Amino acid sequence: MTNNTFSLKNQRIEVVDALRGFAIMSIMLLHNVEHFEYYYLPTTFPDWLVATDKIVWDSLFFLFGGKSYAIFALLFGFSFYIQNDNQVKKGIDFRGRFFWRMMLLLIFGMINTAFYQGDILTLYAFLGLLLIPVVNWSNKAVFITAVILMIQPLEWARCIYYVLNPDYVSPPNLSNAYYESIGYFMKNGSFTDYVIGNLTLGKIASLLWSWENGRFFQAPALFMFGMLLGRKKMFTTTDENIQFWTKVFRFALILFVPLYFLKTYITDIVTRVTISNKLSVIFSSWSNFAFMCVIVSGFLLLYQKESVVTTLVKLVPFGKMSLTNYIMQSMIGAFIYYRYGLGLFEYTGATFCLFIGFLLFFIQLTFCTWWLKTHKQGPLEYIWHKATWI
Repeated sequence: MTNNTFSLKNQRIEVVDALRGFAIMSIMLLHNVEHFEYYYLPTTFPDWLVATDKIVWDSLFFLFGGKSYAIFALLFGFSFYIQNDNQVKKGIDFRGRFFWRMMLLLIFGMINTAFYQGDILTLYAFLGLLLIPVVNWSNKAVFITAVILMIQPLEWARCIYYVLNPDYVSPPNLSNAYYESIGYFMKNGSFTDYVIGNLTLGKIASLLWSWENGRFFQAPALFMFGMLLGRKKMFTTTDENIQFWTKVFRFALILFVPLYFLKTYITDIVTRVTISNKLSVIFSSWSNFAFMCVIVSGFLLLYQKESVVTTLVKLVPFGKMSLTNYIMQSMIGAFIYYRYGLGLFEYTGATFCLFIGFLLFFIQLTFCTWWLKTHKQGPLEYIWHKATWI
């Protein structure tokens, strides 16, 4: 066992909070780079800055696109396990209370959606309910279910149907039309227009996009994997767990290479667009999952290093206040980039936005560190907890 200044229990909590903080930080950077889904490329930049923006954009989405959300989903399942296990030890059935907790999360998600249409809290609130029927299943049953969901069975079924019906041409994604409609109020709307548009067109577009890109299957799978990690105490620091995460890092890195190749070049390999589009969803989901495993395992292994943990542990306050930070970044980011606020989308490319993202991160991290000196939870976490146990 490694020799750290933290107790086994505290380190388990800290490393999870630090990892969650890392995920929220990377989500913030991605959202800033894409102007919180106000996609616009300034036309007056010099060539060198355009080239730099492309490098920043491609690098960030390679590292975090689809992975940060996956880490967040994995830890969502782990948090469910902790909460449920604590209540089971008291002889309390947590399932009904968890349902109510997800309804509260739905409210938080709708508040967040009013500022940022790409909100994921509402998706988690709905899909998180799938943890209720599996909470008492055996580890084997939960694992098999999660694997089946991760395989993306619906997309494979569609591929088989398309093969058997060579003349069939699938219609365009339904989300496309909604995103086109969103463009109108994004360009011309007032704050009220933004709120109404985000809660109607934006919410529908976001949910349809998640459905079309396999997240309705991937997210519950990640929830279940996170629950299993909790059951197996895989975030505790033991020699066996270090060996486990070392193997995960190696195998995930090896698997990522061919999966990323398939994700990138599937349209060249399979020329029929109807099929290649579905295969792209499958391989993108798998590729992101593999690289997410690389990030998680790498983070956990680095957390055992005395020379690194002193830096990573600073993310703990940020992770403890993940709900507050996630919603606050939407409010602040929308004001910075949207027309009803500063409207900086017209003047900033990926490079400038990355600097803005880091600045906002350090401001929020400073606030979290200060707040938690006198409070056990963040403000929204406190409200969520109190409302859960009404």
